[in-house]
Amino acid sequence: MTTIDPKALPRHIAIIMDGNGRWAEKHTMGRISGHMKGAEAVTVTVKACRELSIEYLTLYAFSTENWLRPQAEVSGLMKLLSSYLKSELPALLENDIRLTTIGNIDHFDPELCKQLEEAKTRTAANKSMTLNLALSYGSQDEIVKAVRRIAHEVADDLIKPEEITRDIFARYLDTASMPDPDLLIRTSGEYRLSNFLLWQLAYTEFYFIDVLWPDFTRDNLLQAIADYQKRQRRFGLTGNQLSSRD
Repeated sequence: MTTIDPKALPRHIAIIMDGNGRWAEKHTMGRISGHMKGAEAVTVTVKACRELSIEYLTLYAFSTENWLRPQAEVSGLMKLLSSYLKSELPALLENDIRLTTIGNIDHFDPELCKQLEEAKTRTAANKSMTLNLALSYGSQDEIVKAVRRIAHEVADDLIKPEEITRDIFARYLDTASMPDPDLLIRTSGEYRLSNFLLWQLAYTEFYFIDVLWPDFTRDNLLQAIADYQKRQRRFGLTGNQLSSRD
C-alpha cells in the first residue's frame, strides 16, 4: 500500500489518458472496447480523487486532433461520452462533484451539447471537487483564441497593450476559473504533452507511467502522488532560497 501525506496533496491533477487503443489491440478487441474499458478507469480515478479531497481533476478526454480519427471511432467516442454522463451524473451529484469542460463542445452533436450543459448546470453548485473534461480541446487553439480576444479588447480600447501580463493573459484561457495543475500524469509510457495545457503546465510536475490507461488503478494514482510529494517545487528559485523562507 502506497502511503501519502494528506497535508501535501496536489490541489489540481491533470491526466493524459493514453493507451486505450493499444489496450484493445493487446486484448484482440476493437478500439471502442478499449475506450469503454478506459471509461471504467475514469470512474475509479474520479472516485479516488474525491476520497483524497483533490480539488480539481482535469482529464484529456478528446482532443482537436481526435476528430481526424476514423468516423466510426469518433462516433463511438461520442456515444461513450453520452453514456458516461447518464451513468455517472447521479454519482457526481451524490459526491458533491462539479462538472466543467474546456475546449469547443459546439463541434459536438446538439443533443450531446445539451446533455453536457445540463450536467454542468445540475452540478454547478457542488463544491467538494471539480471534474474538468477537456473536450474537442487543443492548447494551441486555446492560446490563439485568447490572443484574438485580447486583440479585440485592445482595438476597442478596453485594455492597453502595456497592461497585459501573464496573469491577465491567463484570464482569457479556458481554465481561467481554476488553478494551474500541480501534477500531470500521462499513461502508456509516452513522453509528450500532445497539445494539452501548454500554458498552464509551465511549472507543473510531470509523472509518466508505463501503464495503459484502462489498467490505471487507484494505487497507480497514489504512486504518482507519492512521487510528487518527494519533489521540491522551486518555481525558478534555488533550494537555498526556498529553505530560507521556511
